[in-house]
Amino acid sequence: MTEWFQYDFLTRALIAGLLVGGLASYYGVFVVQRRLSFLGAGLAHAALGGVSLGLLLETEPLVVALPFTILVAITINWMRENTRLSADTAIGILFAVSVSLGIIFLSLRDQGSADAFAYLFGSILTVSKTDLWATIAIFAAGLLTLRKLWGRWAYATFDEEAAIADGIRTSRDQYIFSVLLAVTIVVSIKVVGILLIAAFLVIPAASARLVSHSFSAMTLIAVLAGGSSVLAGLMLSYTLDLPGGAVIILCQTTLFLAALMYSRIHS
Repeated sequence: MTEWFQYDFLTRALIAGLLVGGLASYYGVFVVQRRLSFLGAGLAHAALGGVSLGLLLETEPLVVALPFTILVAITINWMRENTRLSADTAIGILFAVSVSLGIIFLSLRDQGSADAFAYLFGSILTVSKTDLWATIAIFAAGLLTLRKLWGRWAYATFDEEAAIADGIRTSRDQYIFSVLLAVTIVVSIKVVGILLIAAFLVIPAASARLVSHSFSAMTLIAVLAGGSSVLAGLMLSYTLDLPGGAVIILCQTTLFLAALMYSRIHS
């Protein structure tokens, strides 16, 4: 364990992983409870288009992926509110468009698509100081929502019509939530990769849903599950020399199976 504090890259990986694990699980509670799991997958694959464009332009991929993914998140909400299409349909359309653009951008690169591998599957040990500060900033933004928005989001999650009747601007809150989720997904790409980030959002929250009896307890348990699985996954991946993101997801799956057994025994 002491090795993690002897090397800067290991320390950055540990801190970034814990922050992202907790934050993704926090938003994941709303994703699971509102049955928006496809939104996480859609935004993650939308980020592929931005990453690929960044690689094509030979600039920092995540800097390009951030506005690209935010734009997709806003467009999904706009289509849901202003057309007769469901949210799932809007996500499916933009999911396909973003992935198609990503493939085209990668095909236009002279260097091929090898650089995209780290973004697809994650490379937590390559987290830079800039990545770490970005993670800290978005984590701080998440803490602000805990005080200002969590109650409103929770109310609207269980009874949107009643929330609207009480004067809560649920449409605006949904835009805020979607943008923050998009930013969190982009920041999380270095940790678990585009292909696994949807699971990162869903599994800890699903585990918490099985063992909790209140929304506040579900939120707390999900955050603890997300953070602890990152810690365990990093330790195991470093010891066994395995990909960090994949091992973290397997640790989360282990927690889910334990929660499932617990819920079956106590049902």
